Amino acid sequence: MKRRQFLTSAAVGTAATTLATPMLAQSRIEMNIVSTWPRDFPGLGTSAQRLAARIEELTEGRIAVQYFAAGERVGAFDSFDEVASGNSQAYIGADYYWKGKHAGWSPFTAIPMGLTYTEIDAWMKFGGGQELYEKLGDEFGVIGFPAGNTGVQMGGWFNKEIESVDDIRGLKMRIPGLGGDVMAKLGASPVSVPGGQIYENLVSGAIDATEWVGPWNDYFLKLYEAAKYYYWPGFHEPGSQLCMGMNKTWWSTVPAIDQTMIKIACAEENALSMAENNANNGTYLNKLIDEYGVELREFNDDVYEAFGSASAEVIEEARDHSPLAAEIFDSHLKARADIGAWTALSDAAYVNKRNRVLDI
Repeated sequence: MKRRQFLTSAAVGTAATTLATPMLAQSRIEMNIVSTWPRDFPGLGTSAQRLAARIEELTEGRIAVQYFAAGERVGAFDSFDEVASGNSQAYIGADYYWKGKHAGWSPFTAIPMGLTYTEIDAWMKFGGGQELYEKLGDEFGVIGFPAGNTGVQMGGWFNKEIESVDDIRGLKMRIPGLGGDVMAKLGASPVSVPGGQIYENLVSGAIDATEWVGPWNDYFLKLYEAAKYYYWPGFHEPGSQLCMGMNKTWWSTVPAIDQTMIKIACAEENALSMAENNANNGTYLNKLIDEYGVELREFNDDVYEAFGSASAEVIEEARDHSPLAAEIFDSHLKARADIGAWTALSDAAYVNKRNRVLDI
């Protein structure tokens, strides 16, 4: 009797051990993240890597994250298809890269004459932006959350002064998104080139001008070696929101607690990256001017008026893509009017008056 009990207990114990092994193996969820940014690139690249590491940290290893920079698993512009197909679980990038798939993606990064960081953050959280983002994602089997921002971008690098619209005509300029469509209306030839290839294209003469981000990021691409004039302010990306998009089928398998941790990691990085850009841009602007002789130029009013007129045309064309595109753009533009009116009386008015008084 004792022998039978021992054998029975041993069998149960063996079975439990056998069952426990695959359960333990299944307790770690695989999350391959592909990115549109070069590895270790200050700002965009390091922000994406920090987010990937933070997800594994917050989930205490329950999600096993493997991060791939642009070109390591797929090309930068192949990231969306890689995730929508389920080959990888997530991408980190700028959603306006996918505007060829649906015009509605652009407002979730930036549109010409669109929202600043504080404005797009308000729209996403309290103005219906996140709900529309998920509605669009449903059409492609993805779901995502804001995960970074670069703020108001510079107007770009040029090898000649831009004093009128005539100076824009014929330029081959690296500028993606709807900003590229605006430049096309003004006579330029927009070119879409991944960040890691901008420098070589500008040096070789394959492009005549480029925009990238701002002084911090631009410094590390060494764009000062390839162009002389650095223009401000950019009209094309006033608050470029970066996002992490995930395969929705995969997302549905993630336990609720870990979904929450992913959302927290994205929200944290959204704020961190903006703060990091603001902390570094002034320092690196001084370096570009003082150490490398970069000449800062402001777009004059006539040129900026042309940007505004062309932007309105481009936005209307994108809005006409589909009912959902119209819904997204209308919501974005309503936020621009409502929140922008307050921005004019608060941040913009204060900073202008403060800097005039203090001669900053």
